[in-house]
Amino acid sequence: MEKELCGIDEAGRGCIAGPLVVAGVALLTPIDGLADSKILSEKRRDELFPLIKKHSKYKIIFCDNNMIDKHGLSYCLGYAIKEIKEFFSEYEILMDGNSTFGVSDIKTMIKADAKVPQVSAASILAKVSRDSYMYSICDEFPEYSFAKHKGYGTALHVEEIRKYGYSNIHRKSFKIKALREPLLF
Repeated sequence: MEKELCGIDEAGRGCIAGPLVVAGVALLTPIDGLADSKILSEKRRDELFPLIKKHSKYKIIFCDNNMIDKHGLSYCLGYAIKEIKEFFSEYEILMDGNSTFGVSDIKTMIKADAKVPQVSAASILAKVSRDSYMYSICDEFPEYSFAKHKGYGTALHVEEIRKYGYSNIHRKSFKIKALREPLLF
């Protein structure tokens, strides 16, 4: 008997603020319109999010900026993948990309988020969960425009860091080339 498939993808790997979010999804029924979260509009991702949650078994892991600064991004990805693998212990695991981050007995596929519905669904859960978190902290950090750039290293975000320094949700271990001079912590 062939094992069911759990797809894994992440959001926020390249951000300079906020968490890394990793999701694992096993679909219980097919869902129309799944695709890589990066090519879907925010509106479409928000429409698919509750459908995916309703029609799947899923797990979402947040690794905050402090964990990333303390242990590194690769460790955090490995940690999240292990947690998801344990939750889906009876499933075949497919991770988007080309690295298992040290976790054994999982498969990888480049562009799986665009090719495999379970990975597409994981991509959407991770992206919407992370974006929702970034929206939720906008009032706490109004000077950083997180609703606009969601913590990614845009020119606007770099300028805000230059002006206000790092907040307590910035990844201080990430070196930003555009910021050569020392910053306030």
